[in-house]
Amino acid sequence: MVFIQVAVPVPLRQLFTYSHTDTLQPGVRVKVPFGPRQLVGIVVESGVDIDDTSKIKAIIEVVDSAPVIDESLRKMAHWLWQYYHHAPGEVIHAMLPVPLRKGEPATPSPAQYIQVTPEGADTDVKSLSRAPKQMSCLKAVQTTSIIASEARKHFSPAVVKALLDKALIELVDITPELTAQAWLDTFEIGEKPVPDKEQGVAIAALNQQHGTFAISLLEGVTGSGKTEVYLQSIEPLLKAGKQVLILVPEIGLTPQTVSRFEKRFNIPVGVLHSQLTDAARLSVWQRARAGELGIIIGTRSAIFTPLKNPGMIIVDEEHDESFKQQDGLRYHARDLAAMRAKEHSIPLLLGSATPALETLNNALNGRFAHLQLTRRAAGAQSTKQYLLDARDQPIHYGISEGLLTIMRQHVNAGNQILVFVNRRGYAPALLCHHCGTTAMCKRCDRPYTVHKGQNRLQCHHCGATRSMPKECEACHSHEMVTAGTGTEQVEEGLMKLFPDAKHVRIDSDTVRGKDKLHQTLDAINRQEHQILVGTQILSKGHHFPHVTLVVVLDCDGALFSADFRAPEKLAQLVTQLAGRAGRASKPGEMWLQTHNPHHPLLQDLVNNGYAHFARHALMERKASALPPYISQFVIRAEATESSSAYAFLQQARGVLSNSNTANANSKGLVPQMSGPFPCLIEKRQGRFRFMLVCSHEKRAPLHNALRLALPYLQGLPQAAKVRWSVDIDPTDFS
Repeated sequence: MVFIQVAVPVPLRQLFTYSHTDTLQPGVRVKVPFGPRQLVGIVVESGVDIDDTSKIKAIIEVVDSAPVIDESLRKMAHWLWQYYHHAPGEVIHAMLPVPLRKGEPATPSPAQYIQVTPEGADTDVKSLSRAPKQMSCLKAVQTTSIIASEARKHFSPAVVKALLDKALIELVDITPELTAQAWLDTFEIGEKPVPDKEQGVAIAALNQQHGTFAISLLEGVTGSGKTEVYLQSIEPLLKAGKQVLILVPEIGLTPQTVSRFEKRFNIPVGVLHSQLTDAARLSVWQRARAGELGIIIGTRSAIFTPLKNPGMIIVDEEHDESFKQQDGLRYHARDLAAMRAKEHSIPLLLGSATPALETLNNALNGRFAHLQLTRRAAGAQSTKQYLLDARDQPIHYGISEGLLTIMRQHVNAGNQILVFVNRRGYAPALLCHHCGTTAMCKRCDRPYTVHKGQNRLQCHHCGATRSMPKECEACHSHEMVTAGTGTEQVEEGLMKLFPDAKHVRIDSDTVRGKDKLHQTLDAINRQEHQILVGTQILSKGHHFPHVTLVVVLDCDGALFSADFRAPEKLAQLVTQLAGRAGRASKPGEMWLQTHNPHHPLLQDLVNNGYAHFARHALMERKASALPPYISQFVIRAEATESSSAYAFLQQARGVLSNSNTANANSKGLVPQMSGPFPCLIEKRQGRFRFMLVCSHEKRAPLHNALRLALPYLQGLPQAAKVRWSVDIDPTDFS
């Protein structure tokens, strides 16, 4: 009997031991009993020594004949649960596609393909000239079989059905054969621009890193051609049969990025993001693992994609907050990318116009190579930035009179305008004009957001909705008024102020649904819309060649936030938004509407740019003993009674103090602790939320303190009464 350690997908920070008649390879899936349930676990180690074998249960079934997680990913999983102090089973299962977590086969299953019939093979496609879509589809199928779902998506179901009815094509079930380096069959380099001097230097530097572990920061102003540097630096890798993994922050960026890479290299690109079906994600996982795909582009979780022959990892817009998972396993994809690159001895490229202060600090200190692009590509001019003092000005739908005058000039010139509003909905609050009572979400103690178009109120913290009240619940007055402005109200106002200009609103309410955002962005670039109103979705690296004016409404909120990262986030947002204007031959300008025009942060951004701001912000962080000059972790607790969450964190503080005082080898190893105090959003979904922040100038003592304390924290009497979690290197204190 062999004893085997298995990672089981349960929220417990330990491995579980089972028995089997034979040794099993690490990385294979097994079905095991766990209480009354049967779960699919992953073998971590085989042949362990056990003192008491009386309670050891046997493995029910071995699912795989070969490991589904290779050695490099197993090492990363081990680092993950050690560094983030998370449950090993949840870590390893987060690395697998959903079907594999359920125990489904890891090898490709038969899929429905469309292939040409003998009659279709002999048919001249020109005979279908009156049906051009049918002609294109038949021509494609005469060359190679196509997955039926892809054919219907690309050519439309009606076209496929018409060819099936004519017996020119047929449906067959085929088990796909995965071929390593299959992209080399069609690989060819499309037309490419000659890089300018700075791009050439960056490409040459990156080419020298091939085959070695190195981390580079490509700090390039918006529109400087960072994507072109990516394209030309991976060209020799793809030619040599190496794979490239590219992480992007948002689903909305994926289609345009995929299109550029497919067009340049004439190869299929694997795409991974949350809007894909489980089957589609599994297919990309299988093809990447077999080495059939040369380029894989995806969002945060794509960092777990297995690669047969990795050559480079690229993290585009590396500063973006979406790379940090904010629940469950709270990993940062950028840090995992560094771990994977080191394990595979390949280069990691971090690209951004507004690098995170942690990344910039590493580059300035020489830990990362620092490549800079200071000019926009193709001679485009930098966007000029201005502050508009909104004090004492008439305000129309959240827009000052002076700003409307500037907007009219650009509209009359036939250019596009981007209006940024950091709140979706019609207004952030509904209140009684008679007694002042605000309609509040009782589960979160926060005002409901008004969604006028749907005639409802919604809490943007817990998602609760209710119909629009006709009278005040406190005084029964019918004088209900809105306070503040959101995207919906700004769009409504601009339609009245600019009735002849076509408008489009882009926020999470309007771009729901598959490909909706992609279709809207294409319509914008075809100049079907002149005024664009939206939230942060519009700031994420999109290319709008006809936008000449960017307007930012109400940027004052972040100037007085309790979060020390708020100025950095505001500076990144403003700079990224400025980069949406003037990207082609037309010069661009940006106006920030503010009631605090003399604020030093705004003055620094407008007059000196993000690069100067970031370096000055690093000096402030150092003087204040804040990240990246110290390390932090946060213990959060939430409960229906605020006293329970607070009491647990008080006990946790005591445990951390006592365990570290007793185990400190020398003075100064005990972490500094702040709290417990309420989170920035104190109540959410009916639960009160508190946090305890622990800091130390060195990472190792901080992690040792937590490692020693965790067993005691799990055994605290209050631990069973609250929901608590540990967040390593937190980026959000809300």
